Amino acid sequence: MIRSCLLAWHFLTIIPLFKSSRVQLAPRELASSMQWYPAVGLAIGGILVAGDTVFGMVLTPDMTALLILCVLVVLTGGLHQDGLADTIDGLGKRGSPAERLAVMKDGSIGALGATGLVLVLGLRFAGILHLPSPERTGLLLCMPVIGKWAMVVSTFGSSHARVGGGLASGFLNEIRLKDVLWATLWAGVALCAILGWQAGGLFLGLGVAVARGMVFLCSRVFGGITGDVLGAINEVTEILFLLAVPPILLLVVS
Repeated sequence: MIRSCLLAWHFLTIIPLFKSSRVQLAPRELASSMQWYPAVGLAIGGILVAGDTVFGMVLTPDMTALLILCVLVVLTGGLHQDGLADTIDGLGKRGSPAERLAVMKDGSIGALGATGLVLVLGLRFAGILHLPSPERTGLLLCMPVIGKWAMVVSTFGSSHARVGGGLASGFLNEIRLKDVLWATLWAGVALCAILGWQAGGLFLGLGVAVARGMVFLCSRVFGGITGDVLGAINEVTEILFLLAVPPILLLVVS
């Protein structure tokens, strides 16, 4: 259990808790670690809240929001942002699934991917800046939780787009229903305890819709999903979470 949690932390952040070169990462272990993704997301959210508190004491709201965004990107090593940019480039390429996947595998970022990344970062900045004050702490805690959980929901029942597999193949081939159920339990408890059961349930529904919708789209376009797609799903889910905050909270209050 502890090993799985450490693997999840190691995969989702740049902060080392063990020497990864000495650890043999079996595919089943990688897949099993996904049940801890929401818990790692909650820890990441805690770091964001701490940063928000400290920065907010001495800086303006816009500078605080920008620094929170920087903390999030640095803490996760830009892994999800890279996946998002590659996925946008692949979706924008005209051609066969193999040609689209070749564009995604290319180390350079295209104009479309760069533009999409800038727009998404702008949306995330605006969303963080305008989080309602009474619920700000809880929403910062929950934002990474729903994004990491969406990746778990996306992985289950999906196939890898590349014939030879890739970084995500171990997760896709070995994930089991119990991993998804445990991840859903952690995410559900966190969201409902922090935001209330009504808002928590609505946000979970949003997460499922975004995750499975993107899996459907990418399976049609690429012939499956990849690690880049999972990163893109995390980003899109968290952005839509921020955008959905005002209407969902208004609906719950009314």
